[in-house]
Amino acid sequence: MEKGTLILEGGASRGVFTAGAIDYLMDKELFFSHVVGVSAGACCGVDYLSKQRGRTKKCMIPMNKSLNYFHSIPQLFRKRSLIDMELIFEVMPREIYPFDFKTFFNSEMSCEIVTTNCITGKADYMTEREDEERLLKMIRASCSLPLISPIVKIDGIPYMDGGMADSIPLERGFSYGNEKIVVVLTKDKGYYKKPIPKRLAQIYHRKYRSYPNFVQAIMNRERVYNETMRRVEELGEEGKIFVIRPQVKLIAQMERNKEQMQKFYEHGYRLMEEEFEGLMEYLKG
Repeated sequence: MEKGTLILEGGASRGVFTAGAIDYLMDKELFFSHVVGVSAGACCGVDYLSKQRGRTKKCMIPMNKSLNYFHSIPQLFRKRSLIDMELIFEVMPREIYPFDFKTFFNSEMSCEIVTTNCITGKADYMTEREDEERLLKMIRASCSLPLISPIVKIDGIPYMDGGMADSIPLERGFSYGNEKIVVVLTKDKGYYKKPIPKRLAQIYHRKYRSYPNFVQAIMNRERVYNETMRRVEELGEEGKIFVIRPQVKLIAQMERNKEQMQKFYEHGYRLMEEEFEGLMEYLKG
């Protein structure tokens, strides 16, 4: 096990890039002492700790219609969610693609899942080593995008997508005290978030009026994300962190084309393979 921190950005369907990257790391039996994942990155992170190569890919790229996790329009209004969260975070890990809780809980690696506390509007870095249900809730909360997914309550506290408060937990990665930081991004070089359109901002304010700090976090997301991205670029160029990111055209955040998702997964795998020698030099330097 390498003493270092692996940071996994979210990005919904774009997370298949990260799935490919960590599958290559598992093929090379390279594991880091600390992992911190956001949203889809959290899904990849927990499968990395449980050492279940290919599991994230199977969950994200459904191979038959019965595993399609996008709700129809009627289901969207009835379930109040664009995504079938029950299928992804209950049925899949317990029945279809069983998650290895035992290996995860017994792992020597540390894994933190980033969520956004709706009351404080700040990121909570959560971990669980015993309770299966609580772990699944944490991952679900980290992946619950505003407007298209319901709030998830853990220990009575409302949580949503970790990316709202900390999309790229770089500072959290440094807090572990590790000299080596590896960041897997799901956006290409030069990507920066744009301001939230006024109409959409009004919808956020109305939808989450009971959680003003959460709304403020959403409004601040563009600034925080872009500041962090500039920091990532700076540290990457200085060789202080190792960054891997897509080098092809991005797929849609809610991509449904299986062939496109498969290609993006393969790009993540091959790119990590190409960058592996450089990664090892960085880790040994």
